Amino acid sequence: MNIFRFAGDMTHLISIVVLLLKIYATKSCSGISLKTQELYALVFLTRYMDLFTDFISVYNTVMKLVFIASSLAIVWYMRVHPMVKRTSDKQLDTFRHYFLVGGCFVLALILNEKYTFREVFWAFSIYLEALAIVPQLVLLQRSGNVDNLTGQYVFFLGAYRGFYILNWIYRYFTEARFSRWIACISGLVQTALYADFFYYYFISWKNNSKLQLPA
Repeated sequence: MNIFRFAGDMTHLISIVVLLLKIYATKSCSGISLKTQELYALVFLTRYMDLFTDFISVYNTVMKLVFIASSLAIVWYMRVHPMVKRTSDKQLDTFRHYFLVGGCFVLALILNEKYTFREVFWAFSIYLEALAIVPQLVLLQRSGNVDNLTGQYVFFLGAYRGFYILNWIYRYFTEARFSRWIACISGLVQTALYADFFYYYFISWKNNSKLQLPA
């Protein structure tokens, strides 16, 4: 644990709180990609298979439970809640996310740190998380206008990955044997996907105007 990883965990947690606040308070999931949320739920379920077998710390266990429970709760709201599910952008949220799932699984079978059941699924979750935001970004570009809470949600998700890059740099220089190159490279790819969004987010903040993405 270091300050950069902790900051990353907290910004990730804030992004989830912002999204749940938007859904609960407005009873709307407009502007939110169900496909991205389903991918995140799959990411956490496959990454934290060691939840009940390997104890690292209370903090680690609590964060795993929070991420799994919150991701499943968001998917439930968007799929089942009678008021919320009516507001989903089904016509815009059409990215074929199952291609991402299949491609990441094949890649995990080829590139992993150790060819065991849990390590393959850990690698799969890392690859999938790097691309899980793609359906959300596509939806926002198709819709053009981005409401404040949705913009904040995506911003904090991107900030979380930025802090984790600093975490990996810190660990590279402080650990005798740094071995998480899969997570590091995937994190760089994921952060790069946010570049366009961050540019327009900064422009809207600078001009004090509504966030708009080019269609």
